[in-house]
Amino acid sequence: MKVEIPNSMAEVKLFKTWSTPFGARVVWALKLKGIQYEAIDEDLSNKSALLLQYNPVYKKVPVLVHDGKPISESLVILEYIEETWKQNPILPEDPLGKAKARFWAKFNDEKLLPSIWSAFTKEGTEREEAMGAALESLKFVEEELKGKKFFGGEKIGLADLVFGWLANLTRVFEEVAGLKIPDERYPLLLAWLQEFSEHPIIKDYWPPHDKLVIKYQALYEKFHPAK
Repeated sequence: MKVEIPNSMAEVKLFKTWSTPFGARVVWALKLKGIQYEAIDEDLSNKSALLLQYNPVYKKVPVLVHDGKPISESLVILEYIEETWKQNPILPEDPLGKAKARFWAKFNDEKLLPSIWSAFTKEGTEREEAMGAALESLKFVEEELKGKKFFGGEKIGLADLVFGWLANLTRVFEEVAGLKIPDERYPLLLAWLQEFSEHPIIKDYWPPHDKLVIKYQALYEKFHPAK
C-alpha cells in the first residue's frame, strides 16, 4: 500500500551554486516558508550526473527536487513552492496582485538584469547604451515602489525575491567594473534595498562579498582581456 508523505515531511533538495542569484531567490523562498531542504552546490565546470539527469534540457541550476521529482527554472520553482506550501505566501490572494507580481518578476529577468549584465560585459558605446537601458528600467521600478515598503506592500513577496540580487550584486558590479547606480535618482529603490537586506531571513543568506568580487573580477577580465 502506498503511503502519502505529508508535504511538511517530504524530501526537498536544491541544486544550486554558491553565487547564483537565481538559486538565492529559491533559498529565500524556502526559508521564508520554513521548509527544510538539503542544499547541493554544483561545480558548473564539472556538472554532476544527477544535475544532468534532473535538468537534461537546460543542464543548469537551480533545480528543486521534491520527493524525487525535479523542477527547473527559478521562477517556475518559486511558483511551485508557493502552490505546494501554503504558509507565509509570497503571492497575494487576488488575481490582479498575482499578475502584477509575475509581471515584475519577468521584467527583472527579461529586461533589467540582461541590460545590467550587458553593461558589465560590453565596452564603449555598447556599454553606455546598456547602462542607459538599465537606468531607464530602474525608473519603472522606482515608480512601482511608491507608497510601499516592498513590491507587494508590507511583506516580502515574489517580486522582492526576484529583484533581491540588486541588494548585493550592484555593489560588486560597481567595485569591479565601475557601474554605479546613482542613489539620488532612486531613493525609493535605495530604501527598498535596505529594508530587504535587513530582513532577518534574507540577511542570513548572502554569498560572501569578497568571494563574489573575486569571481566577478575574473569574469570581467575574461570579457575585457588586457590589450
